[in-house]
Amino acid sequence: MSKTLRDKTLALAGIFQAASLVNELASTGNVDKHDFETCIRSIFVTDPDSTEEVFGQLEYLQKGLRVLGEQLGSEQTERDINIARYVISLLHLQRKLARNKTMLDRLSSGIENARRQSEHFHVTHENVIANLAELYRETISRLNPTIMVNGESQYLSNPTTANQIRALLLAGIRAAVLWAQSGGSRWFILLNRGKIVNEAERIRRQEIQQRLH
Repeated sequence: MSKTLRDKTLALAGIFQAASLVNELASTGNVDKHDFETCIRSIFVTDPDSTEEVFGQLEYLQKGLRVLGEQLGSEQTERDINIARYVISLLHLQRKLARNKTMLDRLSSGIENARRQSEHFHVTHENVIANLAELYRETISRLNPTIMVNGESQYLSNPTTANQIRALLLAGIRAAVLWAQSGGSRWFILLNRGKIVNEAERIRRQEIQQRLH
């Protein structure tokens, strides 16, 4: 796996996209279906040739790149404490997961089962999402500290929405694994915050805009 600044930025954007969608679902009950599908599909890309391949196409990561810039940039007004907390928790849990071979094996077999199921249903079909949510409950949610999602009780208590949130958290872990594979770390964020924000903006303004025109 390549370890350039671009690779690290894309992986981090994947985490921010999943965290942002969790926050939206918990507070409004709705998310953009394309942004959601990008995150879910990434779970099944377990042997990519590139970082970009995990998310399908660069333009599918626009939300994550934008939220990354808002959260890590110098403009204080755009920051959301929930998104920041979810990202930090996902990065922390990924490091714990990396040391737990039994859980890694369980995740691998569970993702393969869900992949086979997704061949008969659409990748975001409620049965597939329920399967991924249960896999998250059996694995990641047993690591400490458990991610506590803040939001409106009417959405958090809805079984369909709760499953979508858990599936997105699993996608966040997938992106966090990618971040670690690309050489990312807490120190890298602390020491290169400005570079990461600039790279996210460059990808959005240059690479994505070129593809869309």
